[in-house]
Amino acid sequence: QVQLVESGGGLVQAGGSLRLSCAASGRYVMGWFRQAPGKDREFLARINLLGGSTVYTDSVKGRFTVSRDNAKDTVYLQMNGLKPEDTAVYYCAASRSSGGYVARNYDYWGQGTQVTVSS
Repeated sequence: QVQLVESGGGLVQAGGSLRLSCAASGRYVMGWFRQAPGKDREFLARINLLGGSTVYTDSVKGRFTVSRDNAKDTVYLQMNGLKPEDTAVYYCAASRSSGGYVARNYDYWGQGTQVTVSS
């Protein structure tokens, strides 16, 4: 059973930064998503197995950075320049294939961590 354990969420003021971590019990193509109340789950970023290829959605490009430490089987999401509209529950997800932009391409999900950005 694959386990994904997220940490690092919290409350931050607009313009601030947070780093989310996702510890995985194995090595997979990884994605980050978020879901705000009343909204669909939104793709944020994806990183390949070796960490050399990353993809971002436009709304976070230039502000968020996904990375991984394969020695620790951990993936990170560094979030800078946070805005109130970034408030959501953030999820990491693992794909046994190539991942991509849609949630259905991911096979395993973390429990989610709340990020709240105050104005």
